[in-house]
Amino acid sequence: MLGATKGIGRAVARQLAARGDALFLLGRDPTDLAASARDLEIRAGRAEGSVGTAPCDLERPDDFGAALDSAELVLGGFDTVVVTAGLFAPQDRLEADPRFARRLLTADFANTVVFCEEARRKLLARGGGTLCVFSSVAGERGRKPVVLYGAAKAGLTHYLEGLDHKFHDKGLRVICVKPGFVRTGMTAGLPTPPFAGEPEGVARDVVRAIDRGTPVAYTPGIWRLIMLVIRMLPRLVMRKIGF
Repeated sequence: MLGATKGIGRAVARQLAARGDALFLLGRDPTDLAASARDLEIRAGRAEGSVGTAPCDLERPDDFGAALDSAELVLGGFDTVVVTAGLFAPQDRLEADPRFARRLLTADFANTVVFCEEARRKLLARGGGTLCVFSSVAGERGRKPVVLYGAAKAGLTHYLEGLDHKFHDKGLRVICVKPGFVRTGMTAGLPTPPFAGEPEGVARDVVRAIDRGTPVAYTPGIWRLIMLVIRMLPRLVMRKIGF
């Protein structure tokens, strides 16, 4: 699991551990990884060292293969890969900081795709499995508040859909998670819109989607209806509204 040390990823990992799933955590901060692994072990009543970890940074794609190799070795193989990691910043910051904007676009689209390709190859080599990846409702349509972040997530969403079309018959289940606004450290300080979600509720939706093999999971569920309306609005209307 890539991105299990904070926010939604941590909530998903806790729910998976609580029901007995074997976990291996990937992330960029060794201290956070060790603390998260120990937290999961205590919560699930497992022995210390039973949850493995390895460094993996979305901004360092050359390390992706080695990180997944470590997970495969420790777990004796895996049948599910969950990707919650990513960068985020409001549109005004991205416009004011082109260097960070480039980092975000690269990490959230190109490098996430590269990681998924590594994971996809390993899953298919074992006959299939589940690849569950967080995109966002921000990628549903071009919108003023999320021009750049939304563009990265739109690209990721289309990639995941294509992956599902191509490899579903070979046993690969691809799940694209599309959260709306969720109260996490990533969104701290931002105005909270209606229908904001909590990490624990989103995690429940995600675990349910993994179990059912749901190709697209909106969470909280109300966002499926909200984005249906947004997709139908004429461009002239979208230019006028601030959503």
